[in-house]
Amino acid sequence: MFMNFIRNNKIAAGILTVLRIYLGWSWLTAGWGKVTGGFDASGYLHGVVANETVAATYPTYHAFIENFALPYAGTFSFMVAWGELLVGLGLIIGVLTTAAAFFGIMMNFAFMFAGTISTNPWMTLITIFILAAGYNAGKFGGDRWVIPYLRAKLFRSKGNAEATTV
Repeated sequence: MFMNFIRNNKIAAGILTVLRIYLGWSWLTAGWGKVTGGFDASGYLHGVVANETVAATYPTYHAFIENFALPYAGTFSFMVAWGELLVGLGLIIGVLTTAAAFFGIMMNFAFMFAGTISTNPWMTLITIFILAAGYNAGKFGGDRWVIPYLRAKLFRSKGNAEATTV
């Protein structure tokens, strides 16, 4: 019953729009500050590697940070800054909302695995509702036009493709 409401109801779409814009603004402002402020993740990554709790609780994640992310800190700095900015834009304008929410929640989980709490659990909770709502979360946004267009272009049925070639 709740899933039907969150995925199909116009009132739910309105509530999700408010939550989506709030969440998008949080991502956009964090990303903008990093993109324009010369963000460098190497200090943060060194802190994650030095955190004994992270090493004990999430040894695989710790190994990933130490052996892969830290040597490529410049690339990760770029990806985090622009990732936050683009997730924020996607959520605010409601284009590819589910994809933006997915990448946002992945970043939040990465931050939480690293031992950062901040607003990440709150943002994760909101994002779960946006992901569960699917298309309805972007109904009052650009997804209203983008998703039907993509479905028509990318997921043409075989019968339609044969009819147009004959």
